Amino acid sequence: MRIVEFIVAGKPLAKGRVRFVRSTGRAFTPERTVNYEGRVASAAQAAMDGRPPAAGPVVVHLEVRLPIPSSWPIKRQVAAELDHLRPTGKPDADNYLKVLDACNAIVWVDDSQVVAATVTKKYGSFPGITVTVDEWSPGV
Repeated sequence: MRIVEFIVAGKPLAKGRVRFVRSTGRAFTPERTVNYEGRVASAAQAAMDGRPPAAGPVVVHLEVRLPIPSSWPIKRQVAAELDHLRPTGKPDADNYLKVLDACNAIVWVDDSQVVAATVTKKYGSFPGITVTVDEWSPGV
């Protein structure tokens, strides 16, 4: 059963690596990542529409649509639009999935409830991410 589906428009951003300040020994998440996670949380909250977070196991599918480079030849741009080309460069698919930490206490109680996840990276005319969260059911 579908719990929620939402879209975050704009160029997708993978979770940035935690940085350390040597002089203080403190760790921090890059500001760009914090801002993007805020956009994800806001979209999730709007989609949940006041419903409580899921309490059981969930399955997540994340579709990442990256912008088609305008510097490419038209033939290659068309191939990307028709899904004949897929992005294979950095960032890694799992780093996009880590951005969903922003859904804790909104879509699910804790991301430890995610028992299965898929990430699809592709090109698209309208960059963004689509997050689909379903209840896990045995045999699926």
